[in-house]
Amino acid sequence: MTGGLIALAAALAVATVLGLFLRWRAGRFRGGRAPAATPANGTASGTGPRTDVLTEADLGQDLGQRATLVQFSTAFCAPCRPTRQILAQVAGLVEGVTHVEIDAAARLDLARRLRISSTPTVLVLGPDGAILKRAAGLPRKADVIAALGAVLELAVPAPAPTGRPEWT
Repeated sequence: MTGGLIALAAALAVATVLGLFLRWRAGRFRGGRAPAATPANGTASGTGPRTDVLTEADLGQDLGQRATLVQFSTAFCAPCRPTRQILAQVAGLVEGVTHVEIDAAARLDLARRLRISSTPTVLVLGPDGAILKRAAGLPRKADVIAALGAVLELAVPAPAPTGRPEWT
């Protein structure tokens, strides 16, 4: 009987640690893949649609001039509504940033291509449609702003050196 109680306690401990880890990870942005060289036909190695770039045809609307926040949602997803509100607020704060929401059930082909396994999933695209950041779960507004800032920082070239020291 004590062996069964020890096994039960161990299973509860493992489940608790795993649950806390998954909760901590939800909504955190990870870096996307680095854009690969693309042949003229728009596919990597000519084998099929690229999984690291989304086009205006994929989204059903124009890309943002500076960045695009893409949200994959479903009708039964509870955290999708607050995610939609956060992304719309952030897109409204930054000029040239667009928010696009895609129904994962209606665009199953695209969800499979991008390996979207849960909703909400948020992608941050560069101005060329390259996926630069990705998060699964409800992101915090500060995390969205930080991810967007990192993407915008990549898109802005560093100022040319003037040849003078900064302290003059």
